Amino acid sequence: MKKTLTVSIALLAAIVMLAACTPQTGQKQVTTPVSTFSEGDDMKKFSSRQEILDFLKENSGAGSAASYGGIGRSGGIMMETAMAAPPMAKSADAAASSSASGAGAAGYSRTNVQVEGVDEADFVKNDGKYIYAISGNKLVIVDAFPAEDAGIVSETKIDGYSQQLFVNGDHLVAFVNRGEEVPSIAKYDIIPRPAYQQRVHALLYDISDRSDPKLLKDYNLAGNFLSARMIGDYVYFIAQDGVRYYTTMVDVPVVKEASSIAVQPDIFYFPQPEDNYNFNTVMSFNIKDESEEPQAKSFMMGWASTVYVSEDAIYIAYQKNYPYRYYEQYNEERFYDVIVPLLPSDARDSINGIKGDGSLNADEKWDRISSVLEDMYNAMDEGSKEDFVERMQKAIREYEVRKDEERRKTVIHKIAIDDGDLEYVAKGEVKGYLLNQFSLDEHEGRLRVATTFDSWAADDYVQYNSVYVLDGQMDLAGSLERIAPDERIYSTRFIGDRLYMVTFKRVDPFFVIDLSGTDPRILGELKLPGFSDYLHPYDGDHIIGVGKETAENEWGGVSTKGIKIALFDVSDVSNPKNQAVYSIGEAGTDSEALNDHKAFLFDKEKSLLVLPVREIRGEAKYDPRYGYYRQNVWQGAYVLGLTPEDGFTLKGKVTHSEGDEQQWGWYGSPSAVRRALYMDDILYTVSGKYIKANGLEDMEEVATVKLPYEGEQPYPYPVPMVSEGVMAK
Repeated sequence: MKKTLTVSIALLAAIVMLAACTPQTGQKQVTTPVSTFSEGDDMKKFSSRQEILDFLKENSGAGSAASYGGIGRSGGIMMETAMAAPPMAKSADAAASSSASGAGAAGYSRTNVQVEGVDEADFVKNDGKYIYAISGNKLVIVDAFPAEDAGIVSETKIDGYSQQLFVNGDHLVAFVNRGEEVPSIAKYDIIPRPAYQQRVHALLYDISDRSDPKLLKDYNLAGNFLSARMIGDYVYFIAQDGVRYYTTMVDVPVVKEASSIAVQPDIFYFPQPEDNYNFNTVMSFNIKDESEEPQAKSFMMGWASTVYVSEDAIYIAYQKNYPYRYYEQYNEERFYDVIVPLLPSDARDSINGIKGDGSLNADEKWDRISSVLEDMYNAMDEGSKEDFVERMQKAIREYEVRKDEERRKTVIHKIAIDDGDLEYVAKGEVKGYLLNQFSLDEHEGRLRVATTFDSWAADDYVQYNSVYVLDGQMDLAGSLERIAPDERIYSTRFIGDRLYMVTFKRVDPFFVIDLSGTDPRILGELKLPGFSDYLHPYDGDHIIGVGKETAENEWGGVSTKGIKIALFDVSDVSNPKNQAVYSIGEAGTDSEALNDHKAFLFDKEKSLLVLPVREIRGEAKYDPRYGYYRQNVWQGAYVLGLTPEDGFTLKGKVTHSEGDEQQWGWYGSPSAVRRALYMDDILYTVSGKYIKANGLEDMEEVATVKLPYEGEQPYPYPVPMVSEGVMAK
């Protein structure tokens, strides 16, 4: 007779969830326990391409790399059809050389970087005399000082997508991504086969004659540009490329100089599962001595997302990703390790007996287990069922959070650097995920890390923040966990023995955390509306925060408003204070500096703070040209003064927009100010179309240089009406 089940909806949902864990008919049963998905601590080096291919084939079930049939690209001779373009003709009034065009400024700003002494690539650089900028597909050199005589001295076309530069004396490096057709002859083949390939180029120029830059080297390899730093005369950059393997071969990283092989890097790996394998290649070269051989090493690991560089090491971090088969095994293990122990003894013994019966396949086992569960449920009264469901849900929730803490980790690899030399050191792991490069900091041989952990466990959301200290070998030395539950990190800044950290959900807790020992501890906390996306040191007792205002909305949640710039007084670490605040615009107002610290300009001695701003002003107005409402948008740079005594003062504003665009603004406008710099008492603002010079004393315009921007003006799509976004309830 057919059995009748009187099972609660919650219990039925649990049965369905667990039943879905079992392999389908005809599928191979996976018997490897979850615990075997542990990482090997020892780095290994591949000895041949065949060894790489064998490793990938063995792990192909993890979905760990792209597998292709047929002929590959890197098995033999490479013949590149896309080469670096020669410099274009220069303007008629170009200066002959830097030495012939006068002295530079006595003082000038540099790119805002995270670590003093470690330069970061950007699309605008200056040396106190010249401004070097990427405008469209051209490298433009502007004789900028004195400002009254500012003008373009050279334009050099660069094929591909370029937005990163380094300048060191009379040498310049531009990083370019290009899509190229790269024919190759596969192993034991005779006919070249064309293939499309993304490559990253490091173009090294001699700029001793600013009017005529000369290409010295074109270092290039497959993949995309990830990050770059310059320490002294050595440039370090990282390219990453997805691993592709074929029936009989695998593409491997090869560093070329133009079309000749410059470095065949060793490839290192870890015997651990990854959902996606990638080649992360670290290359170094001397920017001033092109005769010195470059160096490169490649690491097959997960998809790198964060790079932090100190003066002594490169840290590459990524979120750990388990292969799909891990979750199949996880579901099965959860059933036997969490659910079965909660069952009555007779049901538990029956299920364990079925599990150990080697004569049954997976489907037959689950059919018998289901029958045992049905009998168990039918024997329970309603009170027993409710009690069982409650205990089961609690156990599953605790188990899933515990497992999430084990697997939702960030992997961090440390590579020592010294005058171009590269030496792998170790790797470490911490729970949670990083916000950005400012989540990492090396101090006195230890790496400090700030993370946010979150988990959906049985419909229960868990979120908290932590700080970890790793020693020189990347082993855990100390930690402070579960800071600000139910909130996430919005910004961090490590300064000496302290960490300043902002978390947010409804208010902005600004934390001061002591890192003088290996065990972090909270010294003080300040709660106030809004949040900071970027923190910057003012002096030993003050921190600048740039972020957004917030306010409670009519639905009981929190909405973002305009930009907020705050000055925090941390002279009393146990009682931090909000000393001064400056607000800009209404809801929807934004600044590139909130997401890219290189857009932030600050100089304490000059009492100067410059922020590129896209400001929403006033109420939305109906525009008959487009048939709907849009808002007034101003784009430009806010120029502020700042002292602890006087707080923030507006010195002036600079815009590169004209006419209708100034009133309404366009998305992605080439006239939007993106960077600012100074030479002596002249402020220079840079957009895609212009460089403007204004006096810092009176903000009067001194000169405007029109850049050779060749991109089309974006379609004048009006900026839509911005409503207040609900952030939290």
